[in-house]
Amino acid sequence: MIRLWFKSGTPWVWLNAAAVSTCLIMVVGVLGLILVRGAGHFWPSQVVQFTYQEPDGQFQTIIGEHIDTSITPAVMAKSTGYAMADDEDTLVQYLIKTGNRDITGTDFRWILERNVKQQQSPDDLMVIERREWGNFYGQLVAVKENGKIIAEGAQAWPAVQTRLDEALTVFKKIAHLEKKEVGAINYSLEQLRLKQKRLQLKNRWDAAAEQQIAAEKTDLEVEYKEYQTQLSELYRQIRRDSLVAKTESGSEVEIPLAKVVRVFQPNTMSSFDKIKHYGVKVVEFLTDDPREANTEGGIFPAIFGTVMMVLMMSVIVTPFGVIAAVYLREYAKQGFITRLIRISVNNLAGVPSIVYGVFGLGFFVYILGGNIDRLFYPEASPAPVYGTPGLLWASITLALLTLPVVIVSTEEGLARIPRSIREGSLALGATKLETLWLTVLPMASPAMMTGLILAVARAAGEVAPLMLVGVVKLAPTLPLDGNYPFLHLDRKFMHLGFHIYDVGFQSPNVEAARPLVYATSLLLVLVIVGLNLSAILIRNHLREKYRALEG
Repeated sequence: MIRLWFKSGTPWVWLNAAAVSTCLIMVVGVLGLILVRGAGHFWPSQVVQFTYQEPDGQFQTIIGEHIDTSITPAVMAKSTGYAMADDEDTLVQYLIKTGNRDITGTDFRWILERNVKQQQSPDDLMVIERREWGNFYGQLVAVKENGKIIAEGAQAWPAVQTRLDEALTVFKKIAHLEKKEVGAINYSLEQLRLKQKRLQLKNRWDAAAEQQIAAEKTDLEVEYKEYQTQLSELYRQIRRDSLVAKTESGSEVEIPLAKVVRVFQPNTMSSFDKIKHYGVKVVEFLTDDPREANTEGGIFPAIFGTVMMVLMMSVIVTPFGVIAAVYLREYAKQGFITRLIRISVNNLAGVPSIVYGVFGLGFFVYILGGNIDRLFYPEASPAPVYGTPGLLWASITLALLTLPVVIVSTEEGLARIPRSIREGSLALGATKLETLWLTVLPMASPAMMTGLILAVARAAGEVAPLMLVGVVKLAPTLPLDGNYPFLHLDRKFMHLGFHIYDVGFQSPNVEAARPLVYATSLLLVLVIVGLNLSAILIRNHLREKYRALEG
């Protein structure tokens, strides 16, 4: 009976079902962890005030957010040097985000539950999100204007909100002037310098051209001085106001509003206020630039760089992959050489991605980019233009990495098209090229899209080769802006995958960076899913369009 049961194949069906179920559970578990930790990062937590007894017997007030709880068995706790009472089975510790790194030197602190004598959540505790030094936890004392107190006590809270809104408006004006207007002038001045040097290298002294360059420089310098005057006035305005806050130790600290992003009291917020705060934080995360060594703020440059690189990679890899597959399946003589090429293509799919990065750095960047600089950009020397890692070389490198996937998928799609369709087209008078272009390739387009989907899924998550051919920790400008030629393929860029690696493993403040790692991982998954869904919808549309022809 057992032998017949095994021969029927039922055990193997159940084994496969168990394997698939296990994989699904693991995937759902990982996605669930990322979702909970990542999405929960933006929810405002209660600020707790602990009355804590230090080991020397003194009492201390600790203010912060309760982030995590660690439970350690008594045996393990004793082995690490903790003194445990006989009736204690476990050692419970709280991880508290205390902030105030500029005062205490650290953002987090572990405290023992048994030493906590009292904990409460007073309404007047506030959180200050700063552009430097992370969060500040304390109590608002007063608001100052040019060093003089203008509000304190009950009037301090509405005053700080009003003055902070004014400071944020001025900050946005400063950022716009520095990044857009002054940045455009600096870019134009650099282009004029290169144009002048280009004329010198070609030994073409042109009085009219030199005069025009000098006039343009003068106009730009005048415009630059006007913007500098505006910036000086804006900086004077933003430095006018400050707030005075009391720390957990009772000391008072003055914080300029120019360095403040947000001030709120989470213990008094209603559910609606928290939802509103959550939405604002999510929008900030998606649209702002990073700050605090990438552990605070937004990640818009990383989103932009990831999507642009994937789109460029798709545009590059699709035609080359399709052409290679068409040649191998439709034109090449089927023999030893063709089989060898197919084996090589399949083997290339298994090459470690870092090898492609080394090849991209050595060939695309140094050889190809270096020669482009010598031929077309000699005036920029010794500074490289294309002879340095950038968006173009990163896209080409990933296109080369994903090329085998597109070739194999497209060739499989071509192989599934019945020979009778080709013969029928030729019998009706169509040439081989017309048959290929008008009949075969449209029918194989769903398979091409399948290859592109797999290519996008792999390229969007790659990090190792990008570290060598263009990705950076923080890009000063986006590859796409308002300066001619608008799309700057030579610029370095940020990437979500590298951002996760940098924040999670290179950050000096690991605990503060951990929630951002989950949030960025969740966003990377959503970006990949979005790109794949777009490709899947196109593939399904093409499949329905040519289903009748296949039948």
